[in-house]
Amino acid sequence: MAFITITRALWASVLAGMAASLCCYGPVFFLVLELGGGAWALGLTTVRPYRPLFIGLTLLFLGLALSRLYLVPAYAVNWSRAKRCRLKRQWHWFWLVTVLLLGLLAAPWLAPQLR
Repeated sequence: MAFITITRALWASVLAGMAASLCCYGPVFFLVLELGGGAWALGLTTVRPYRPLFIGLTLLFLGLALSRLYLVPAYAVNWSRAKRCRLKRQWHWFWLVTVLLLGLLAAPWLAPQLR
């Protein structure tokens, strides 16, 4: 029995990616929504030292999902059409989440070069 499924690994990578980007995008998000002043919103920048840890966790969970999708034998001959369609849908979700998370993680390094 697999405890770490593709769906769980993708959700874990999304949560870790959001935690990694909390220091950079959190204050901007709260200021755009006008949810308070800068004092507690800027307190989110204290998460910045943990950003490399969260980036590592994001990449680890994306790697686990990748290994579940591509390295484990994908499907047997007698799988139903529904299971094959579900696997195909998981491939699409995996690549969509991967592109979005890598863009989210790379944005703080790429933003200064866009000026």
